[in-house]
Amino acid sequence: MPNIIDGKAHSARIRESLKEEIALFKEQTSVTPGLAVILAGDDPASYVYVRNKIKACEELGIKSFAYYLPASVSEGELLGLIDRLNSDVNVHGILVQLPLPEGLDEESIISRIDYKKDVDGIHAVNAGKLLRGADALLPCTPAGCIELIKSVTEISGKRAVVVGRSNLVGKPLAIMLLAQNATVTICHSRTRDLKEICRSAEILCVAVGRPNFITADTVKEGAVVIDVGINRVDGRLCGDVKFDEVSLKASHITPVPGGVGPMTITMLLSNTLKAARLQCGR
Repeated sequence: MPNIIDGKAHSARIRESLKEEIALFKEQTSVTPGLAVILAGDDPASYVYVRNKIKACEELGIKSFAYYLPASVSEGELLGLIDRLNSDVNVHGILVQLPLPEGLDEESIISRIDYKKDVDGIHAVNAGKLLRGADALLPCTPAGCIELIKSVTEISGKRAVVVGRSNLVGKPLAIMLLAQNATVTICHSRTRDLKEICRSAEILCVAVGRPNFITADTVKEGAVVIDVGINRVDGRLCGDVKFDEVSLKASHITPVPGGVGPMTITMLLSNTLKAARLQCGR
């Protein structure tokens, strides 16, 4: 049987360390790291995500500022709020919960956030820094994936395959794996011989948003499998990997739920502390 990569337990260990770091930062600077979260619309899943982020902030000693806006909010109103938060010295991180209601331009809104407060790590400046190997606020989900992989195996020299090429997960995760000296292949909907390529992977990361997309015949014996997908099928959550099958071949595998998800919020908290340090010159 494989070793399950327990994202909840790993996240809890990191949060304990973060809590101590935040307390020390507050003692040394008299500054409390602040995170502003903006939710536009009434998507139930987004509301749960925001609530969990606010709760996590409270537990670690980060001050949270929540802004709940109607789906009818204009782009100008949302940009105005971001401008005010950009200039607020008590706010060190700004997160706009995605997806946005129809009619709002995601690129314009994300670009308006001061990149030094972009704790989601998706501003073009931070994306460019990541590509160049410079210090940056990293996208939270890919950063969480890297932490989980490093907890079970050495990345350097390994053959890694990323299934999915989104700007939020697939592309930055591939770059981060490359930075860890993996040999990386990115697969997507147009990839030929997908199964053969995936079977070459010692580290297989899947982020396509298609339930049970990766089956046992797509996975190398003994591979480390990271499942980023969160799908609801027949009222139950499942990943992009067919867990029951693949877990019989993988050496280590993340479950859904309880794998990558908890790490995403933890990396957000880590980014908030990092942003506060940068803005305070620490």
